[in-house]
Amino acid sequence: MSLSTLASAQNWGGGVDDEPLHFGFTFQYISSEFKILKKANWQNPYSDAEDSGSSSLRSISSTPSAGFGIGFVVNKRLGENADLRFTPVLVFNDRSLTYEYFNSNDNNIKKVQTTLVEFPLGIKIKSNRRNNYRAYILGGAKYSTDISSKKKTNNALQTDPMSKFVNNERKYLSYEAGFGLDLYFEYFKMSPEIKLSYGTSNALISEPTRYAAPIDKLMLRHVTFSLFFE
Repeated sequence: MSLSTLASAQNWGGGVDDEPLHFGFTFQYISSEFKILKKANWQNPYSDAEDSGSSSLRSISSTPSAGFGIGFVVNKRLGENADLRFTPVLVFNDRSLTYEYFNSNDNNIKKVQTTLVEFPLGIKIKSNRRNNYRAYILGGAKYSTDISSKKKTNNALQTDPMSKFVNNERKYLSYEAGFGLDLYFEYFKMSPEIKLSYGTSNALISEPTRYAAPIDKLMLRHVTFSLFFE
């Protein structure tokens, strides 16, 4: 009876791990923020022909912003303990920058609104299966492109200096690393996963505005919690 029960348990998950190629879908919760690298003179008041000027900056900060994504999975079996995974996702996620000035009337929070299509490609390294679960780690890279309307980021249409946008590059690369757990049910496999992503290049588009001028670089950071169903 024990041998029969073990054999039955090993078939749970619909035999998905034995397929050379299989598919699935995913739901994601995303928390993103900027790592801000400031210029040497970042605190200096800003002024130009269109902007009469602001007071001196006290701080620039970025707080984590929540978003979500939906996508699908293409999994190529490389061996008993390794898979190649392609997981394209549609992501809705805002990012924010908080500007605090010595004159509090100038304080502002600037949101960078994005709708992204992301194309992550990674290697999944799995432990041996123990009954109906196994742990794994993964690493790889992803290419992201912003498909939101350009009208929402056009500073030429903004006459008020305090309404100017902080614009980001629309295409960028990131590297990723994470870990998760495969849980086998009778007809499918569910995998909760946590993944960290870090942009490889400066996301900031440098423009002559009071919000972009003090910043040298903006590096994107993401923490993603995913549920995969395969």
